[in-house]
Amino acid sequence: MNLRTLLAGTIPAEKQRYLRDSFDVIGDIAVVVVPPELAEFRQDIALAVMSIRRNIHTVVAKAAPVGHADRVPRYEFLVGNSTVTEHREAGYRYRMDLSEVFFTGRLSTEHQRVARLVGAGERVLVPFCGVGPFVIPAADRGALVTAVENNPAAVRWLLENLALNQVEDRVSVLASDAFGLTQADGAPFDRLICPTPYGKDEILGTLAPLVRGGGVLHFYTFKGDRQVEGLVRGFEEKGYTVLFHHRCGWVARGIGRYVFDLEKGA
Repeated sequence: MNLRTLLAGTIPAEKQRYLRDSFDVIGDIAVVVVPPELAEFRQDIALAVMSIRRNIHTVVAKAAPVGHADRVPRYEFLVGNSTVTEHREAGYRYRMDLSEVFFTGRLSTEHQRVARLVGAGERVLVPFCGVGPFVIPAADRGALVTAVENNPAAVRWLLENLALNQVEDRVSVLASDAFGLTQADGAPFDRLICPTPYGKDEILGTLAPLVRGGGVLHFYTFKGDRQVEGLVRGFEEKGYTVLFHHRCGWVARGIGRYVFDLEKGA
């Protein structure tokens, strides 16, 4: 059963086209997008979501875009009154308050894919690390991880999650701006995992020098499909070998989140 089917008798046929059939689930919280055309039906949408996913205790609607500084969305409660939750993914546990931190479950496949590439003893740098979904699996594989996060609330949750997953002895946490990192912050690294915020692609120029020759960079960026071929050429012209790239999902009409696995020239 999906939302369109459940709400067919509630939302008029002429407005059905505005209804998004998908929603995000983080722990026991469902995050929905309610367009203005369906504002009067937001409670009906929330109850329909809860009937589909019985483990959901809270339903929130995105009320504002992600902020430029902390990347934290603003939410409107539709059902429930708490944004604190524990999300489980591939055997790992992540506690967080969605009103304080940015988190997306849409990268769960990437979290696991990249972790499988990490070797024991590698020195790994993870900027914009949030509550730890790239950090913790890498550390659990035996890597020595430097985790960088500028949001104090995210740092607090990250420290709790490191202890929760018993990897705190393999992670160094820097509560600082990734754009300010230098060679003194643990370089050279064997691997960079960079879940780049929207519009911050220039971070690659700051962090690439911290990776050793022959090291690997997992660089995430937001692009349209037609930009990808040119981006690949640009990486190759800068001396990188493009090992792999693909779209990890859509974030807006015509804009996808892409990952590029790059090997740095010696």
